[in-house]
Amino acid sequence: MTVSVAIDCMGGDHGPRVTVPAALELVRRDADVRVILVGRQADIQPLLGEGGQARVSVRHANEVVAMDESPSLALRTKKDCSMRVAVDLVKQGEADACVSAGNTGALMAISRFVLKMLPGIDRPAICAALPTLTGHTHLLDLGANVDCSPEHLLQFGIMGASLVAAVEHRDRPSVGILNIGEEEIKGNDVVKRAAELLAGSGLNFVGNVEGDGVYKGEADVIVCDGFVGNVALKTSEGLAQVLATFLREEFKRNLFTRLTALVALPVVKRFKSRVDHRRYNGASLLGLRGIVVKSHGSADSFAFGYALRRAAEEARSGLLARISERIAAQQPIQETA
Repeated sequence: MTVSVAIDCMGGDHGPRVTVPAALELVRRDADVRVILVGRQADIQPLLGEGGQARVSVRHANEVVAMDESPSLALRTKKDCSMRVAVDLVKQGEADACVSAGNTGALMAISRFVLKMLPGIDRPAICAALPTLTGHTHLLDLGANVDCSPEHLLQFGIMGASLVAAVEHRDRPSVGILNIGEEEIKGNDVVKRAAELLAGSGLNFVGNVEGDGVYKGEADVIVCDGFVGNVALKTSEGLAQVLATFLREEFKRNLFTRLTALVALPVVKRFKSRVDHRRYNGASLLGLRGIVVKSHGSADSFAFGYALRRAAEEARSGLLARISERIAAQQPIQETA
């Protein structure tokens, strides 16, 4: 099955010098993918060479959304920005998915306005994979919704489970809810009620997951509101940076530790590869009537390539249909809750 991915080439900290090479690598790796590079043609075309590339097309967009720009302003005034044009291609059916490393708030606002929500979904959620002792887990929401109702958290669980089932081909992925304890009596009223809804949803619900359980791999999908999820994610990123800095400082402390570093280099390289955040780049905006993936703004070509592959796989696996079917099956439960 051939899928088409629209790429906001102007978004992120690095723009076309990262996004275009990553797109070209994608079409080299995957013969069933074509890409539409969206942005200023004068900036994109030189990176393609004189003859262009097979399965690669360019769609000119004159405007760019700045990383610090107001999402509402971008939505109202920049209808010809690369981000908006890329999302429009999904809406029009010319692309099966969209990827951007640009302004997260603007991408969410534009995507929700243009694509609308799937039936039965109240709010979109940001979902990303995180490394664990057993492989990886998917955490959502990561910042789109600061305040959530129990019904919203149930929807997040359904969307997350549908994503893992579709992309990773797991029949019944496990779902947990992030909480301050494993006992059912722990947590606030929203979390406790959401746990009840998840338990009665037919999902493979495994109960409460504490913060340390995220990286132990206690569930394939872990649900939380956007405030908690974003704090957990940023705390994890900060911890990873601190540990990497401490490790470098200790290896450089004196001549003996520098020699030790040479001996330990193969182990350090393998460790770095296992926890390399670039391999987990690409957060899915779930709940929309189209596939949208947000790359980290500072991503290099290697990391951006992972976001592109995620988008292509979501489109190929029929993710939207899976979510819609599961949500439709839950409607009687939500209406009587």
